[in-house]
Amino acid sequence: MATLDESSPHPGVPPVDPVGDPFLRTRFALPLRPATFVRRERLVAHLDRALDTPLTMINGSAGAGKTLLAAGWAGDLGRPVAWLTCDAADRAPGVFWAYVLRALRAGGVDLVEKVGSPADPSRVDRALPARLADALSGRDRPALLVLDEFDLVTTPEIAEQLEFVLRHAGAGLRLVVVTRTEPLLPLHRYRALGTITEIRNAELAFTPEEAATLLDLHGLRLSRDGAGALVDRTQGWAAGLRLCALAAQQSTDPDTYLKEFEAGHSAVADFLLAEVLRQQSAETQDLLLRVSVLDRFCPDLANALTGRRHAESRLAELHRANAFVHHLGHSWYRLHPLFAEILRAHLRVRFPGLETELHRRAAAWLRRYGPLSETLAHGAAAGEWEFTARALVDDLAVGQLFTGLRCDGLGELFSRMAPDTPGPEADLVRAARALSGRDLDRGLAHLRRVERELGPEASAAARLNRALLETLAARLTGAPGRAERAAEQAERVRRDIPAEVLDKHPELTALLRTHLGSARLWAGRFEEARDALWAACASPGGPSTALPREESLGHLALIDYLTGWPGRAERKARAAIEDAERFGVPARSGSGVAQLVLAAVAVDRDELDTAQTLLDQATAAERGTPDPVAAAGRIIAGGRLLLARGDPAAALDLAQSAVTAAVASPWAEDQAALVASAAHLAEGRTEAAAKVLRQAADHQFACAVAAARAQLAAGNREKALELLDAVPAGESCGPAVTVRAVLVRAQAADQAGETATARALVRRALAIARRERLRRPFTEAGPWIRGVLGADPARDPAGDWFTPRPGPGAAAPVHEAPPPPPVVVEPLSARELDVLQRLAQLMSTEEIAADLFVSVNTVKTHLKTAYRKLAVNRRNDAVRRARELHLM
Repeated sequence: MATLDESSPHPGVPPVDPVGDPFLRTRFALPLRPATFVRRERLVAHLDRALDTPLTMINGSAGAGKTLLAAGWAGDLGRPVAWLTCDAADRAPGVFWAYVLRALRAGGVDLVEKVGSPADPSRVDRALPARLADALSGRDRPALLVLDEFDLVTTPEIAEQLEFVLRHAGAGLRLVVVTRTEPLLPLHRYRALGTITEIRNAELAFTPEEAATLLDLHGLRLSRDGAGALVDRTQGWAAGLRLCALAAQQSTDPDTYLKEFEAGHSAVADFLLAEVLRQQSAETQDLLLRVSVLDRFCPDLANALTGRRHAESRLAELHRANAFVHHLGHSWYRLHPLFAEILRAHLRVRFPGLETELHRRAAAWLRRYGPLSETLAHGAAAGEWEFTARALVDDLAVGQLFTGLRCDGLGELFSRMAPDTPGPEADLVRAARALSGRDLDRGLAHLRRVERELGPEASAAARLNRALLETLAARLTGAPGRAERAAEQAERVRRDIPAEVLDKHPELTALLRTHLGSARLWAGRFEEARDALWAACASPGGPSTALPREESLGHLALIDYLTGWPGRAERKARAAIEDAERFGVPARSGSGVAQLVLAAVAVDRDELDTAQTLLDQATAAERGTPDPVAAAGRIIAGGRLLLARGDPAAALDLAQSAVTAAVASPWAEDQAALVASAAHLAEGRTEAAAKVLRQAADHQFACAVAAARAQLAAGNREKALELLDAVPAGESCGPAVTVRAVLVRAQAADQAGETATARALVRRALAIARRERLRRPFTEAGPWIRGVLGADPARDPAGDWFTPRPGPGAAAPVHEAPPPPPVVVEPLSARELDVLQRLAQLMSTEEIAADLFVSVNTVKTHLKTAYRKLAVNRRNDAVRRARELHLM
């Protein structure tokens, strides 16, 4: 029972309020702080500013810790504080001012003689606020007045009078208002002048550290992560944390309780239902219960769920009242997560079965006016799977099942789809989920069903999504012809879809081009593959296209590697990985081609530990059966790494492993043959090494180089040179191939006793390799290099870049010797001979021009003259004829 103030310490001042009731002394007392009270220094420091501003407002929801914060601060000030806990009866002006004056007197402010006391509970003489303001303005030290629960005082007249007193009291009064709602005071004026201190709901929320301290005071130990999770669930709401702590004390397993408690059946629920929900009108209660199924809502969406038209004003009022309805901006709101959880539990009890209908209504409204993600979530929650699958397909969003950023969420959502859900859209979703998990059999089966279900009247969106999945299926099965047909179908269907719809989902076009480019790459059509892959890379930047951009750059890097340009390959592969990391694309979303390329480049540079790490990363990202391009990439990188580690048997096994595909890939077969040949050669089987390359050497220069090396190992020097001369290097031959070709020619020269020529060729190989930091071609060349170049480290111009890692069968570190003196033989001019010597080193026309500091046209003129003098028409014939004449 409240304590009555029946005596008056001031003569002539009535001990009762204007109604005739005794003053309640408990309303003037600072609330007691519990033993588990947490003094939050950041808020106390903020509240200290109240001593410097006329007005301070602590505004928060029920149970936010407003009162305890103000009481703790006031109690530790070390000076008198006038405290008044307001009451609904204070809505009468006379009663309110009588209590305010009594609180001021209780707080040591003696104003009896000057101000007096109101006699009429319903009104106050205009002179009383003026006398109070005048009395306060003359004080040497400002009076500090705290009005707790001021939201109960809703009379506009009182707000006007209080603002009058505050304005005219000047430095004589500091007013602290503790409230659940914004008071009727003209706050905008104080904000404009910077004369108000405000602490709001967000600042009142407990931090994880403060929550851990609170739990500790309750005898509960929780890790930082555990405290953080509890704060996330309660949003730092003080009362929620305290009630959870009290309930956990009664549990046999407090830690588990705090992590998994059912909000709908807890003391927290009792508090919120009593303090918030039941304080509202029946119509507002119904509104809150219905919107509890939504993560966020606007008035129109709320009206769709309630069937009424008054949500806008009610939501705005609930927000102003701090009734756990947060305004997100642009007329959108959300409920406090814990409040929403409790309301949903209450909804299920009061209205069984209504929740499903509310999700159905929300999905229908959101399909027309809201984002797709929320449409799908509510459609799934309503069990409307046919509607949900159609929404995904019609929005051209099937590609999001692959793009990495949302694929897990969408995959989990549609994993709950009923297996008997009818319709081609549902089968398209099933096919997409299967293909995204690399389950080809199921994916293809669903695609065949879609093909039967989609008639001529099918929507353009359904046909375009099917074309996307057909292109992916063709890529995964190694069927480039099928991919081309599906891509052509996609281009035709795109014309029937508005551009603004296509622009919403750039990932669809990017994925189409990526899959087509990968299929063309498998077929060995590198230039056509580049066209498609670069087009995918040019897609609008952003999270939705991050995965296809990564994949496309990775495939472009692989083309560079296959054509002998490891530096270019490395730059593209690193750019692919960095772009994906920038947008948080999970590593397991892609095929891992970029990592495989980097691993292969690392092997060429003799950085074997790095290569192993990259290969492991690519393997860890595998999902089901890898697509043929990635599978071939693993054979290349893995086989070369095994060879470098001195395990040719394992490398041969890997090279002979089958890559499942509808058609064979020429480059994949050639690369496997290269690994197999090197493995045979490492074990002394020269005939087998040459045999596996017999067909490949006819159309792949890298294979011709390897075949020539095998012939050299077998002692067939002339046959080796014939192999090199028979296949033109071409202008696009990269340095990785060129270095190996030059080394084979150097070895051939060494076998013929042409030491000077061999040294010059190795010198050229080192110069080319330096730019790419290629070490492996030298370490795998064999011991002949040592004999050709000598072992004087002082004459090694290669520098620090070339430090071969010794391994099984590796040659000793290579050192260059000075080049032989230039030889001039008529009838060729010196410049023509310079050009011809570089031609023999497999340099392109552009490389020769750069090396000689002349134009490309000048080089071509010299070549034309040299051809005429040597009576040949081709560069290979010119080199062969020059050797026969001992000009080189």
